[in-house]
Amino acid sequence: MNYWVYILLFLSVIISGSSVLFINISSKNLKLILSFSGAFLFAICTLHLIPEIYLSGTPNVGIYILIGFLAQILLEFLSEGIEHGHIHVHKHVNSHSTFPYAMMAGLSIHSFLEGMPLASGNQSHNSLLMGIIMHNIPIAMALMTMLLKSLINKQRAIIWLIVFALITPLGTFTSYAIGENIIGNFSAYFDRIMGVVVGIFLHISTTILFESSENHRFNLIKFLVILLGAGFAIFSL
Repeated sequence: MNYWVYILLFLSVIISGSSVLFINISSKNLKLILSFSGAFLFAICTLHLIPEIYLSGTPNVGIYILIGFLAQILLEFLSEGIEHGHIHVHKHVNSHSTFPYAMMAGLSIHSFLEGMPLASGNQSHNSLLMGIIMHNIPIAMALMTMLLKSLINKQRAIIWLIVFALITPLGTFTSYAIGENIIGNFSAYFDRIMGVVVGIFLHISTTILFESSENHRFNLIKFLVILLGAGFAIFSL
């Protein structure tokens, strides 16, 4: 397993999340970043990940895509939809800070799962890695924004950002350890867990794209950003 994968996963979250401390990222700009990432995720799923797992010959792989799609619905009851930019401020009525542990748990499970297929050196490895990075950038921004607005001090917010940055690499490492030491047929295992992750990506990306037009009005800038995200997936992978 290449260490640069772990480094890229970690730094992409740290850098993007920390940017909130120095740059005022408006809700409008965050939505544009989300629209780009949502289009990119949807494009790599349809162009790269789904064709590859179906060509693998693993039986009933579509069931695992469906499981991932439904699992993300359940996870959002914990994460409150922060994966696609929903920021819910958590405060006590007496203004003391409170940490949203349920939200962090849901987000951590989501991030752990999406890192697991990266343990394989399969052809889709680079596409998946780029998709996770593009996906985690707006999540890290939304997470830090939410934590700071919840009256949590900067030091504590940074600690939790570091924890979040470690979750996806931990999923990758755990999957690698399982595949190497426990499961004999690593290829079949990879295809199934990839199916789950694709289902998660499909749910998140379509939710972002459906929410990209407010009040069902056409927004040219968001549409161009969506085209840019899809085009980036087509020409860069």
